Amino acid sequence: MTAFVEGHLYSRVRDIHEVFGGQRQGGISTPAGQPFVFIFTGKSGAQHGYQDGWRDDGVFLYTGEGQRGDMTFRAGNAAVRDHDHSGKELLMFEALGHGKPVKFVGRFACQSWDTFRGPDSEGKERECIQFHLVRAETALSSEVGTDAGTDTLEPLDVLRKRAFEASKPSQSKTWSNAPQSYRARSKAVRDYVLKRANGVCELTGRTAPFRTRSGEPYLEVHHVRRLSDDGPDDPRWCAAIDPTVHREIHFGVHGEALNEQLVEKLKLIEPR
Repeated sequence: MTAFVEGHLYSRVRDIHEVFGGQRQGGISTPAGQPFVFIFTGKSGAQHGYQDGWRDDGVFLYTGEGQRGDMTFRAGNAAVRDHDHSGKELLMFEALGHGKPVKFVGRFACQSWDTFRGPDSEGKERECIQFHLVRAETALSSEVGTDAGTDTLEPLDVLRKRAFEASKPSQSKTWSNAPQSYRARSKAVRDYVLKRANGVCELTGRTAPFRTRSGEPYLEVHHVRRLSDDGPDDPRWCAAIDPTVHREIHFGVHGEALNEQLVEKLKLIEPR
């Protein structure tokens, strides 16, 4: 596992593709066998009449790939839309110009998407895809506690259905509510995973080490395919585990081995 630092500059070839693989050209790169989807934003879209960028409500509008004809949900566009379902992080870089390094903007989540009419590289009008991206921040604490607001009274099957629905971005004509919807998605997945564990660490099988002031068993939600534990993700890639084990996975010498054990356990808990 590795980490890029926000604001730092990297060589697209040496630091990204020679290390992880993936397409070296274009705006979306999908390295095989890696838990990442790399997206690159810059000023090139302006020549086609559209431009990526931030909106005041904390949403980054990102235009899909495809130079001629209608954009479709194949290859890179599908990878961006389905990155949570695939258990992959969406990492954005800003292209600073030909021959120059790229700047790491941060980790993002595809909350929703829509289409619009725009010109292709030949000037012909076509259907374009626009993704509504939000930062993959810690919208809600990963662990259950007094203020976590976990819906423990809801039946497990109800929470499971809600969690899997939340893991899939949907088409939306507006993006202004994307951050709020993103937090709701995060909560739905977290609530289900904690309820599924029923107070028992899903890696070790041990009971939670203590109860919170609200009486709930204390476990933490871990994302097995990500650099951090932020964001909605997908219940098939999340587990509720003992907090000490959680720290060991992130910082211990045997962390990667423990994480791989958890990946195998999740295949039995949530068959793919």
